[in-house]
Parts: sequence; structure tokens; C-alpha cells
Amino acid sequence: MWNHCLLVTLFVNLLTLTASADPLVYEGDAKPGAGKHIVFLAGDHEYRSEETLPALARILAVHHGFKCTVLFTVDPESGEIDPAADYMPGTTALDSADLAVIFLRFKDLPADQMQPIVDYLDRAGPVIGLRTATHAFKIPTGSDFSRYDFQYKGDDYKLGFGRQVLGESWAGHYGTNHVMSTRLDIVPEAESHPIMRGVTAPWVQAGGYWTDPMPDSTVLALAQPLQGMTANSPVAEDKDPCPGAWVRHYTGKDGEQGRVFTTTYGASEDIVNLDYRRLLINACLWGCGLEEQITPDLNVDFVGAFQPAPFRFEGHRRGVKPSDLADLNSPIMTTTKPIAE
Repeated sequence: MWNHCLLVTLFVNLLTLTASADPLVYEGDAKPGAGKHIVFLAGDHEYRSEETLPALARILAVHHGFKCTVLFTVDPESGEIDPAADYMPGTTALDSADLAVIFLRFKDLPADQMQPIVDYLDRAGPVIGLRTATHAFKIPTGSDFSRYDFQYKGDDYKLGFGRQVLGESWAGHYGTNHVMSTRLDIVPEAESHPIMRGVTAPWVQAGGYWTDPMPDSTVLALAQPLQGMTANSPVAEDKDPCPGAWVRHYTGKDGEQGRVFTTTYGASEDIVNLDYRRLLINACLWGCGLEEQITPDLNVDFVGAFQPAPFRFEGHRRGVKPSDLADLNSPIMTTTKPIAE
């Protein structure tokens, strides 16, 4: 009897964990996104991708009709969102994706979770890369996936996913977080690009990254570090602007070309800025081939309360499961959960 009860308990616990680790899906069915599937991959240690990506997914599903699947790195035992975990169930959702929005940092996922990402890249699926996606993967030499590592030395895929897909790998900080914010100045030649429609003066709270994107990249905005945490702070005198948002194409396994938009910003506090949030939503429509549907007044309002935690290492809300965000009225994130110390 005891063994039977134990087995029942274990089975119930397994079902509970499986349900809590199911992908978060927001279903839209209106134009322009009807029939399009966007998959978001959240898992960075510092910039609160677990807040940024579900917030963007809600906007795209509710206001623009996309089916949006949000995947998180989770604790494999509790099913709770853990930005530092190397465990992301549900990546097979990429099999039907029309766009992947990637905000990962230093991940080394199990083979069965990494392979769908590789398959997506092999077919040249469109990609949006935010902030730490330039160094999304940190994979040991000898692994079947080591070529995606941000420091990969081989000439066949030099500097890995970041350089070969997004156009740049990790190149270092260029402005101190929480001391120096960043103004994004639109490149005059890029003002007519669909992604820039309705975007006038984006400003973000995150400090800069130095970048030198691949020569085939088209820079949309230059990142100017500021000496202060307001949009009108003075320019940091010792820091010239560098690319902060660009587009390019990458080549898949069989020669197909995939659209890419990369920005070195995207912290949850960054998307509080209306212009920057509009930039990201526009980029998602462009990535899906819907540039003709981008208008200057596209609705980019948050769906539900958006309550970002200050970005920092170990600063995520504890005890949150993907299913806790399923209700469109649930806040991102609830302030009733403690912040990890």
C-alpha cells in the first residue's frame, strides 16, 4: 500500500511539473498576425528577459493577432522560471515558428532542447536578437553544438551564433549600467526603413555594449552613452556612438536567406520607453514579412500591468511559473513574489 501511495504521489508531482513547464501561449486571431507564429526564448541572468519577452508577446497577440509562444529557462525540478538555468522545455515550438525572438545568455542546453534551435537556424528562420543574444550560447569544445558558442574559433562559424546570425558577438560593455543610460539616434539613411515608422527618439536605461557588426549589416540606430539616467542627460564625453540596432540576412544550411534584426538593448526597464518598445514591435512585424502593415501609430500599449524589477544579476522574481503569466490580466511581474538576492 505504501509503495502504491508513493507511486501515485510521484505521478501527481510529475503531472504538476509537466503542466508548470508547458510553454506559455498567447493566441491571437486578428490581422495582421493571424496565421503567424512567433516563438520567444527568454533566459538571461541580468536584464530580465523573463519580463521583457512575455510583455512583447502579449502586445503582439492581443493587439496584432499573432500566436505567441514564450519559452523560459526553468528549474527542472520545480518548474519555476530561473534565468540562470540551462533547461528550456518546449523548443520544438520552433518547428512551426515564423519568427524567433531570442534573449538568452551563456546557455548550454540539453541536446534535445538545442536541436530544434539548430534546425530553425538551418532553415534560415527569421531572428530577432536582444541584448545578450550576441552571447546567447556558451558551449564547451567537443560538444555537438560548440560552433554556436560566442567564442567559437573555427573559421567555419567564427564567433558562433552571435556573429554569424545576429552580426556581432560579445564585444564588451560600453557604458556603466544604472549610471549611464543610452540614447538611440536614428541613422538619417534609415529613417525610411519600415522598422523606424513612428519611432522618433528612443532612449533606454541600460548601459551600452560596444559593437562592430558584420559589414553586410544595415545600421538603423547609433547608441550614444549618456552621463546620467535621464533621456536628457549629457553625452558621455569619452564615448562616441556605436551601432545599437541593425538589420541583416544570414544564410541557412541550404542557402536560404533569413531576416535578422539585432539590438544590444531590451532590458525590461528599457521597454518602458514608448519609442523603444515601438521599435521592437515594428521589428517583429518586419521579421514576419509584414512590413506593409507597420504604421506610425501601431498599438504598442502593454497588456496587463507591467511592473519590471530593476535589472541586475540574481534579481528575478522567485517562485514564478510560466503558467502564472497565462492570464492576460496578471501583472508582469507580480510584486508579491520576492526578488532573488
